[in-house]
Amino acid sequence: MPLVNGRYGPKNPAWLLAGQPAGLFRENFTRHNVLNDGGVLTTQIMLATALPLYAGDVVTSLTFASGGTAAGTPTNWWFALYSDDTTPALLGQTADQLTAAWAGSTAKTVPLASPVTITRTGVYYAAVMVKATTVPSLVGLATLTGAVTGITTGDKTLTTVSGSALTGTAPATIASPSVSAFVPRVVAT
Repeated sequence: MPLVNGRYGPKNPAWLLAGQPAGLFRENFTRHNVLNDGGVLTTQIMLATALPLYAGDVVTSLTFASGGTAAGTPTNWWFALYSDDTTPALLGQTADQLTAAWAGSTAKTVPLASPVTITRTGVYYAAVMVKATTVPSLVGLATLTGAVTGITTGDKTLTTVSGSALTGTAPATIASPSVSAFVPRVVAT
């Protein structure tokens, strides 16, 4: 039910600005908050960013957008969705995009191999990994490490990096993550 009595609009403005997409539309923050073009990716290292999802959501695709730097000679790249567990577990992955181009200033929407039904409301993690001679930059928000890890008890970490020497398959969990001070924008549909 829309919150109209408290002077709230009957529709979500972010959804309206996104062109009123049919089906699921979840984002970690609106595109109004995209302020930076970050060279945050390292070849063969996974970057995972917090993404609020709600019980009953069915995630079929993930979208990340490159900044001004394109992927140069990619050999593997994929997106993945991880659970809201203390040690996030892999829920779904896209096909390895192998040598497919990822131009600069380009949003890439890639379907998961199978739709993922969210069973409980929580903060999940959307991940991206690129193995390339030059990894693409991502659009998002540069912040301070303290803001990424949180300032109150219970705050969720916004972005982490993990893994090494990754190629075509996402790891089973996000294990031993390190904090990243750049939060890329991600959209789940």
